[in-house]
Amino acid sequence: MAGRYFDRWAVGDRIVHEIRRTVTETDNLLFSTMTHNPQPLHLDAEAAKASEFGQILVNGTFTFALMVGLSVSDTTLGTLVANLGYDKLVHPKPVFIGDTMRAETEVAELKPSRSRPNAGIVTFMHQLINQRDEIVCQCLARHCCCGRRHEVALAAVRARRPA
Repeated sequence: MAGRYFDRWAVGDRIVHEIRRTVTETDNLLFSTMTHNPQPLHLDAEAAKASEFGQILVNGTFTFALMVGLSVSDTTLGTLVANLGYDKLVHPKPVFIGDTMRAETEVAELKPSRSRPNAGIVTFMHQLINQRDEIVCQCLARHCCCGRRHEVALAAVRARRPA
């Protein structure tokens, strides 16, 4: 499914994203090393085993990125002007290798753009939930999205292109 244009959202709209993802050791290892995060809780099985968690914890930044990524196809794909920021990011529960994640999104606020007459600001509340139905990550995400007039103009341009 493609993302929605600004004027097709309403406060309270809720999406349960269909794509699920099981977190692998490779995901955690590559993300941690790619971002130069040497935290032993993410990379050292013996150190993690000695921790209160008893096993490797998945990198929280990966967890956040996965939550946002799982939401894109239903929210902003093809309609995004810019990501404006993330707020109130929390990780209330840990994520472990082998956990299966799903995401849910709710529209928290809509505001017309002051600088772009054919766009608006959508604030989403994203949640990432594990197979035990525990929220493992949550944030508010603000995005500037195109309005419907952009969609109409794009269709007109495509119609004029030679086949």
